[in-house]
Amino acid sequence: MHLADFIAGSVGGAFGVAVGYPLDTVKVRIQTQTKFSGVLQCVRATCRTEGVSGFYKGMAMPLTTVSIGSSVLFGTYRNILHSLRQLRHKAPDSPSAKLDIFLAGLAGGVAQVLVMSPADIVKVRLQCQMESYQGSDPRATFKYRGAVHCLFTIAREEGILGLYKGAGALALRDGPSFATYFLVYNTVCDWLSPGKQGQAEWKVVLFAGGLSGMCGWCVGTPMDVIKARLQLDGVGRRRYRGFVHCVAESVRTEGPAVLFKGLGLNCVRAFPVNMSVFATYELVIRCLQTAS
Repeated sequence: MHLADFIAGSVGGAFGVAVGYPLDTVKVRIQTQTKFSGVLQCVRATCRTEGVSGFYKGMAMPLTTVSIGSSVLFGTYRNILHSLRQLRHKAPDSPSAKLDIFLAGLAGGVAQVLVMSPADIVKVRLQCQMESYQGSDPRATFKYRGAVHCLFTIAREEGILGLYKGAGALALRDGPSFATYFLVYNTVCDWLSPGKQGQAEWKVVLFAGGLSGMCGWCVGTPMDVIKARLQLDGVGRRRYRGFVHCVAESVRTEGPAVLFKGLGLNCVRAFPVNMSVFATYELVIRCLQTAS
């Protein structure tokens, strides 16, 4: 087991959440609420009604769980890649085949869903809990008082399986998107570091990390939209009977473009976030290697 990858992935994931959370809140609200016509309108409305703190709603739990999820993601990816390389080449230091990188990324993305799904539904519901949900009574309070209260409320009202609402769409998002993510990162590092063995330069790490995040979201955004809508369904009235009905109804009422709602924002957010994730990941890995 490559334990260093679990540790480095954990630190990198937490840092990435802190960098990208405000734009993630805007993205989720645009994907799930039709009253917002665009990014700027959503940002202005959030600032006006909730202040800056509105952009950080529900961050406490993702900060903890994304750290764990990223640990699972990077640790699973690196260990499966190591195993595939040994099966293919019978040597742990042989170069990795692109197919092996893709498959290891796919496995890592799916593996983290078990950890991420409960935290993700809490995040989405808190992000979309806005003033408009209170109705006309100014004395009314929000349904969820915080991350822990939201978690237990969902479990009590919808059962433990309610915490995994939209998990299928989440797996269909994270599997292919992280397969693309790691494949692009490794490919770009190879292109920009021709003939070099071992660690890439920092400028290459930053650029490859940012670009891989953007490419990953290009693949994952359609399922991200469906995932968010399924997770929010039932808070108020129920609109969707399941995954297929959610896809069909969303496309029927809003057109095929709805599946790419928030794509531009995802890409804008992905570059600095994943630049930070990979830079932190590589820094921790190199520090641990030096210490050992």
